[in-house]
Amino acid sequence: MAGYDDRDGKIWLDGQLVDWRSAKVHILTHAMHYASSVFEGERCYSGKIFKSREHSERLITSGKLIDFDIPYSVDEIEAAKQAALDANGLTDAYVRPVAWRGAGEDMGVASAKNPVHLAVAVWEWGNYYGDAKMKGAKLDIAKWKRPSPETAPSQAKAAGLYMIATMSKHAAEAKGCSDAMMFDYRGYVAEATGANIFFVKDGEVHTPAADAFLNGITRQTVIQMLKDKGLTVHERVIMPDELEGFEQCWLTGTAAEVTPVGQIGDYNFEVGALTRDISESYEKLVRA
Repeated sequence: MAGYDDRDGKIWLDGQLVDWRSAKVHILTHAMHYASSVFEGERCYSGKIFKSREHSERLITSGKLIDFDIPYSVDEIEAAKQAALDANGLTDAYVRPVAWRGAGEDMGVASAKNPVHLAVAVWEWGNYYGDAKMKGAKLDIAKWKRPSPETAPSQAKAAGLYMIATMSKHAAEAKGCSDAMMFDYRGYVAEATGANIFFVKDGEVHTPAADAFLNGITRQTVIQMLKDKGLTVHERVIMPDELEGFEQCWLTGTAAEVTPVGQIGDYNFEVGALTRDISESYEKLVRA
């Protein structure tokens, strides 16, 4: 497959559909130097983006959390996403809106004088974790920790917050793993590099409280699905030494959807009935 910069198709950029290969920014774009960028990851199923407006609303909120206003409304972002899908003839696709501070009068840490841009790209994308979607992903344990919310805006889906996630995922892949589980700044179990995490013990579900990492839209969706099934869900502090006692584990995210986990470090998990049920139920929900 060609690189992401060398494909046929169209990208929506600042109100215009432009040729894919022409969707470029200047080398002095502020976001490239100072990570002043926010984005969303969404999936379109059979022509409908799952939780589309919630994603658009979160994009705007993320911008505000890192101190800029996206110059488009939710309705305009929704229209941009649909235009990108239509222009590329896609009904099943990954959808990536991204907003950033561009090149302008400022080129230091401050960037208030620089314009904010918005783009939407869409492409076909299969299972984020490949065949792990069926047999269970293998996770490393990252050395990097999610920062305190007093250190970084943890509820923003901001580019800068993913630097340590990229480093952790690279280290995991070098060990033959699909991903890495990260602790937070206190040493509590937090999440994977780009997905939230769930555990099962004695028929009940446990997931870390989202107070130092992004409270994912898929995470929220799955919690409600579990409750609707009559299952008990504990959103709480999870200590590292609890991993040994959990029976099942899965990851959630727009890209990951619901992906079973078979191993984290030295700890093994069954790809059990509850994990498979919630994965199948999620697949049905997003295509309903």
